Amino acid sequence: MGKREVTQIFKVMAVGGAATPAPPLGPVLGSKGVNPGQFVQKFNAATQNVKGKKVGCIVTVYSDKSFEFEIKGSPASAMICEAAGIEKGSGVPNKDKVGKITKAQVEKIAKEKMADLNSISVEAAMRVIEGTARSMGVTVVA
Repeated sequence: MGKREVTQIFKVMAVGGAATPAPPLGPVLGSKGVNPGQFVQKFNAATQNVKGKKVGCIVTVYSDKSFEFEIKGSPASAMICEAAGIEKGSGVPNKDKVGKITKAQVEKIAKEKMADLNSISVEAAMRVIEGTARSMGVTVVA
């Protein structure tokens, strides 16, 4: 195989194990030169273990129209919403509080997100997650 040149790198979000080539994913992939059907098939196979959860994905496209992708964890905001049992964060987080999560839940999310965060310790990762929760209108209780 000859030398492949990287033409594009981009990020997409999709539901693990349940992605479809329909909008919004299909048009984005198609415009970047990736075959949506082929991507969805590989993506769903790779994300069977996180079925139903939203996951991030970094896609690298090569000059010969082939591609590779790297699965990232769920976004911290999605994990916080799940832990707090809410649909979405607050539109006015400093005034309207929409839910509560415990320190134990924050620690669990921080440990799960550790690979994606640029934190040295679990405590630092917990502070990052607490900040995200605060910006969503979710209160962290002891």
